[in-house]
Amino acid sequence: MGRVLGIDYGERRVGLALSDPMKIIAFPFKTLSHTTAENLISEFKIIIIEKDIDSIVIGLPIGLKGKDTIQTKKVRHFASSIVELCIPIQLEDERFSTKSAKRSLNLQKIKTGHDKAAVDRTAAAILLQQYLDKQYELIHYLFEQQNLKDY
Repeated sequence: MGRVLGIDYGERRVGLALSDPMKIIAFPFKTLSHTTAENLISEFKIIIIEKDIDSIVIGLPIGLKGKDTIQTKKVRHFASSIVELCIPIQLEDERFSTKSAKRSLNLQKIKTGHDKAAVDRTAAAILLQQYLDKQYELIHYLFEQQNLKDY
């Protein structure tokens, strides 16, 4: 059973999170310094093999009114640039994930002012957990529907 890799893409840093093998819980993993697309893809290839990744979820920063922003377009371009990894890629609305990450770290008494990498990793975990929760709810719903048909 493979894991899901969560990506919080930024122009300077890329926060990463991993799911557990059962795809129930997301954990902050690491933060990569953004260099070139080729370097990121090389890093992803290593992570995919080492961590047994079978799918990727990328945070999509949709505007508050539900419209694409400049950053949304950059993330969509990034997502299209990593299709060569040949594993499924999903986009997940990440509105407020960075604010939630900062709040979560502050509650843990972790200062976020100088450790932006921790914020990026945590934001990746939050958006990945949101995605995993939706998948669980969908599977649970489909299972219930199947059981109702059996009666």
